[in-house]
Amino acid sequence: MRKFTVHQGTAVPLRRTDVDTDQIIPGEYCKRVGRTGYADALFAEWRDDPGYLLARPEYARGSVLVAGAGFGIGSSREHAVWALMDHGFRAVLAPSFSDIFWGNAIGNGLLPVRLSQAEIERFWAVAETDPATVFTVDLEQCQVGAAGARVGFTLDEHSRYRLLNGLDEIAATLLLEAEVGAYERRRPAWMPRTL
Repeated sequence: MRKFTVHQGTAVPLRRTDVDTDQIIPGEYCKRVGRTGYADALFAEWRDDPGYLLARPEYARGSVLVAGAGFGIGSSREHAVWALMDHGFRAVLAPSFSDIFWGNAIGNGLLPVRLSQAEIERFWAVAETDPATVFTVDLEQCQVGAAGARVGFTLDEHSRYRLLNGLDEIAATLLLEAEVGAYERRRPAWMPRTL
């Protein structure tokens, strides 16, 4: 998993609430199990809408998504995170996320940032007024900044550590390989074992 320390990029102001995982990537695109190749499926059902943001040149290369409350609700699918990342998004800012989406994002290196509704509205206005504005999402300092505005955010230390070090669940577990091995060597022989 790619480390996340500080990211700078332009923002896409997605003024929608309760965006579910089926809107992020419809189920028919979720038949593959690889983690890449989903960028063309991102928001697939919105692409024919004349106001589709990612079709507009000024937002097409955005890497910070500024969304409304309830982002990622619905069924659990890592494909939603994979599609966002395949497009180039590194962070999603929103007032709230579904717990399952939050976990999938952290586990795949996409930073979900909870901000107040007022802060989201301020960043929407910045991205709409000047789409070329560079947003800085700083996980080291736990701050988001753009156009002179800088706000703090919180993230639990375990998730922050994993993202800063590029550790998915397996990589984080492998850091404990020596301790796990020592524990296994001390276990009584009569206890169950996995071969």
